[in-house]
Amino acid sequence: MKSLNAVTISGREVLPLVEGGKGISISNGESSGAWAATGGVGTFSGVNADSFDDDGHYIEQTYHGKNRRERHEELVDYAVAGGVHQARVAHELAGGEGAIHMNVLWEMAACERILHGVLERAKGLIQGVTCGAGMPYRMAQICANYSVYYYPIVSSARAFQILWKRAYHKFPEWLGGVVYEDPWRAGGHNGLSNVEDPEKPEDPYPRVVDLRKAMRNHGLDKTPIFMAGGVWRVDEWEGWLDNPEVGPIAFQFGTRPLLTVESPISDAWKQRLLTLHEGDIYLNRFSPTGFYSSAVENSFLRELKDRNSRQVAYTTEPVGDHTEAFPFGPRKRPIYLTEHDLAHVNGWIAQGFDEPMKTPDSTLVFVTEEKAGQIRTDQIECMGCLSQCRFSNWKCDDEGTTGKKPDPRSYCIQKTLQTISHSDDIETQLMFAGHNAFRFASDPWYSNGFVPTVGELMERLKTGQ
Repeated sequence: MKSLNAVTISGREVLPLVEGGKGISISNGESSGAWAATGGVGTFSGVNADSFDDDGHYIEQTYHGKNRRERHEELVDYAVAGGVHQARVAHELAGGEGAIHMNVLWEMAACERILHGVLERAKGLIQGVTCGAGMPYRMAQICANYSVYYYPIVSSARAFQILWKRAYHKFPEWLGGVVYEDPWRAGGHNGLSNVEDPEKPEDPYPRVVDLRKAMRNHGLDKTPIFMAGGVWRVDEWEGWLDNPEVGPIAFQFGTRPLLTVESPISDAWKQRLLTLHEGDIYLNRFSPTGFYSSAVENSFLRELKDRNSRQVAYTTEPVGDHTEAFPFGPRKRPIYLTEHDLAHVNGWIAQGFDEPMKTPDSTLVFVTEEKAGQIRTDQIECMGCLSQCRFSNWKCDDEGTTGKKPDPRSYCIQKTLQTISHSDDIETQLMFAGHNAFRFASDPWYSNGFVPTVGELMERLKTGQ
């Protein structure tokens, strides 16, 4: 394999090997600090990161506010404190090697406030910020204010063009790189557009070449692109190295760092990764963000698929084929279904799914009484973790609501991601993963349950494997 030449990232000469920034507590200061210590780019999650008290005890993120607005403010405080703590840990462990980046999601609640808070209190500890899940126009100005490089996460040249024309052209000196995240292969939330088919993955090469062409049009010939999503071994991408069509390139690894000694996920999660098969990870659209996301098949996803399948359209008056009255709510007021749908509904009720819940799309989903209670409780206890949430109808603005009905077809993402990241419950919680996670089981390096340190993994990646 061709040698991996150093590239300039965040003003530093580093290996073109980047730790992918993942969600809540899944990449932290320990994992990112260890990665940077090897000469690469470590990335900790700035999404409600864990924080600790003066005695080193973990501070559980519990909420005492009487309403969503108050709980939202608590969440922001937790996020800033956690981000600062993880930045300090990463900086110390890196020992001046590599670079430390923080990953945030533009669609997380109060992203701008959290960025300001962390970057202000962690000056000199963070060299770059990566940001996706939305169109982070204002990220450039925020990062420039703190002399920190910014790295937008995009899935197409078109998305980058929009960002550049609207905002980034004003701050070109702080654009450290562009992360191309493959929308079919990456883990977590994916940037599929409405014109792209989730069932038909496209070759990333021409998409990245198009991105480079767009960047060259703006004088960004030497600005690196991070290839993210679907990267397992560098030797499988050898044709991208020293390739004039691609230009300066680095490779971002999101999935493989999960299975390291320093990875903060539970041992149960690590062992599960070693047993996955191709097809166990797939795209779904249950997320309260409205984005597609990639996760591991388990009872959590199966329940969501089943829940969404028990769905029928209704009208409030007899219209067209909707002629069959169905009693709804405590007062048993009639709504109207088709004869065909009523037969399905009667079958679901006979199976115990006898609690209908209205959605914002004039449909009903049928769940058990217990599940309905859980959904309503989770909606009521919303802490405003997203900029807007279809599950609870929270919106991070003066109104505090999307103006739509809460959607029982989704879930509380903060609750499930906090639970899986701080417990052994990997079956009834959302388990994000990249589509290559099944390769742990077939890669001989991981045979007999071998879990490497970050240093061992980096040495392995340097060889192309």
